[in-house]
Amino acid sequence: MERKLKAALYLRVSTFHQIDKDSLPLQESDLINYAKYILGIDDFVIFKDPGYSGKDTDRPDYQNMMARIRMGEFSHLLVWKIDRISRNLRDFSEMYDELKKYKVTFISKNEQFDTSTAMGEAMLKIILVFAELERKLTAERVFAVMMSRAEKGLWNGATVPLGFIWDEETKFPKIYEPEAKVVQYIFDLYEKIRSTTKVAKQLNMEGVKTKRGGSWTARTVGAILTNPFYIGTYRYNTKTQKTRRWKDKSEWIVIEDHHPAIISKEQFNRVADILKGNYRGDYNRQRESKNIHILSSIIKCFKCGSNMNAGNDRARKNGFTPSRYTCYLFHKTYTCNNFASDLTVLPFLINYIGNYMTLQERITKNHSYRDMESILLRGKYFKDIEHINKDDIKSTYKLLVNNLPIVNYQMQDESEEKNISFKDRYDIYKAEKEKHENALKRLDDLFLYAEDSMPKKDFVLKRQEITNKIEEINSKIQGLHTEENTFIDNKEFSLQAKASFYLITQEIGNSKNIDVRYLLENVDKSVIKDFLSTIITEVVVDHKKIHHITFKNGLTHHFEYKENQ
Repeated sequence: MERKLKAALYLRVSTFHQIDKDSLPLQESDLINYAKYILGIDDFVIFKDPGYSGKDTDRPDYQNMMARIRMGEFSHLLVWKIDRISRNLRDFSEMYDELKKYKVTFISKNEQFDTSTAMGEAMLKIILVFAELERKLTAERVFAVMMSRAEKGLWNGATVPLGFIWDEETKFPKIYEPEAKVVQYIFDLYEKIRSTTKVAKQLNMEGVKTKRGGSWTARTVGAILTNPFYIGTYRYNTKTQKTRRWKDKSEWIVIEDHHPAIISKEQFNRVADILKGNYRGDYNRQRESKNIHILSSIIKCFKCGSNMNAGNDRARKNGFTPSRYTCYLFHKTYTCNNFASDLTVLPFLINYIGNYMTLQERITKNHSYRDMESILLRGKYFKDIEHINKDDIKSTYKLLVNNLPIVNYQMQDESEEKNISFKDRYDIYKAEKEKHENALKRLDDLFLYAEDSMPKKDFVLKRQEITNKIEEINSKIQGLHTEENTFIDNKEFSLQAKASFYLITQEIGNSKNIDVRYLLENVDKSVIKDFLSTIITEVVVDHKKIHHITFKNGLTHHFEYKENQ
């Protein structure tokens, strides 16, 4: 079936010069004529953003237009000049990628770009190539400047470590005695306790705060103990920007005895030896965590709902002993034989959490539910999953994109409206929204076309007032659709999860397709257990397979497996 032709006509003027006010009707008439007589399209919608700069795409009608493009409403997007869309090449490139995804032809009348033709597509690709080149050249210039500064021993803007404070005179951190004493205490304490987890617990019990006033974790303690800045060594360019993997040492910039030290080199080296022993399979250092069962407090049986008892599974050839979890009723009545082990459940669980973190970082309003599911099920551990429950994906979208709490909606503005039905409330909000949208259109016409138009300052303020009201109504409409569940602040959950996830993945240097067997053999089990208990309420299993996961931010993800799996 042939697609119906319908065009989106986008107009924008900046209003800084009087001539711009005259250009809007010119743009409109030109684009209407082009759509009708050149393209043969009589069905079109006009989108206008008067008074908005082209430096970015944060414009109400532009965003409205793109939302309708994503719904498949338009076959063409017409602009008078390419800079009406954006003066920012990066924004334009991202927009064009979306247009291609939804099979929308882009046409700029003045530059004669028509992506339905081979020449128009080629010209546009040339623009995109130069946009990419511009970004890369800018990045290279910035990197070169920062490397040059580092080679001279100059500060490049990183966070000032605990124990130091910024010196405005030297433009470099200097020792701050109250914090320097804390750093020395951490090194001394670790030499006695020999456990970052226990040091963190001790610091928190004593009320000692981190640089940012937070609580200590094994990760933050470890970061202090391994930072050579405390012995006067200045290092730069040690890790990659994106993956945070260590670079080859030949690429590092290292200047020893660069600034006053807090810790002696002798103590720093002693601590390094202890850390190396703890995290490289030294039996004497790891013996305390030998019988820690990582999932013991959160794993449950799907068949009967009981908790699962934890114990040691059989020892492997290399001496490694994973945990085995058996249904409580099996031990009492032998009526439920459900079981699982670290090696069957943890690879799925930890890699899924990793994918969830990736989704948190990347998700935008442009992502579809299918896009989200694809990110969550990325990797070899999920090949047997048919899909994730659709309602769970919807709840995740609302929480991560709209930051809506997962609670049952109740109207709080007018108590008498609480008994109004869902449909009636929706109709009221919809009518109110249309009223304000019409007011916005009349305001634009008054400012742009009236001979005696209002001052620009008054126009901008009034327009913002109406726009804020529309956004408020949109929030109320979205609130009608939120689900009943438990909610924990998602921002707090996200920060806790990221910190914990970094702690375990930094030990293996990779957060994609995490080798859990290697993780269990090289990272203290208590660290992994703390990580999971920070963000997971329960994991429900059915014969070695995870049936669903409940996160502490209120989300639950149910998994449906392929047949015969």
